[in-house]
Amino acid sequence: MASFLEELWNSIFTPGPTPTLLVATNAAFATLQLLLLVLLIATYSLHFLVLSILCGGLWYSINWFATEIAREQQAQKAKEKKEKSPEPDNASDTETEAPPPDAPTKPAPVTATTTSAELGQSQKHERPKDSSPSLLEPKMAESTEALRRRRSLGESSGYVSTDSEWEKVSEGEEKGK
Repeated sequence: MASFLEELWNSIFTPGPTPTLLVATNAAFATLQLLLLVLLIATYSLHFLVLSILCGGLWYSINWFATEIAREQQAQKAKEKKEKSPEPDNASDTETEAPPPDAPTKPAPVTATTTSAELGQSQKHERPKDSSPSLLEPKMAESTEALRRRRSLGESSGYVSTDSEWEKVSEGEEKGK
């Protein structure tokens, strides 16, 4: 009994459903169902019947979930074992030869620019390569021009104090008087 409790305590901190934890869970639900049955017989209250049905549904769903987790863990172990295998699935002991050079080639893949009319003619048309400058370059020129303007105004850091703005305004008012 002491070893079961120790295993149960350790299984709580182990990921996934462990056999010890499942045994304890099933024993607890079986005891709860027995208690609800005794209370139903003693009181004839429908509340205990409803609680028993809810308890049974929860019991079933926990066991189903534990089964699904165990199945997924086994699938992952099999997948890891398969990935560690040095030989691919389609590997065989026989060697294959390359096709002869005069063998017919596969048709060229259809590109995104091929139209439905062209598909009927089995023609492949690709977009011509654009040798013109990138569309981003005009924006770069605009941003460098704005940077030059700021620098000429004495805004080297890009941060202008509101105090200096007010000083410029007040100087302008004094000159205007």
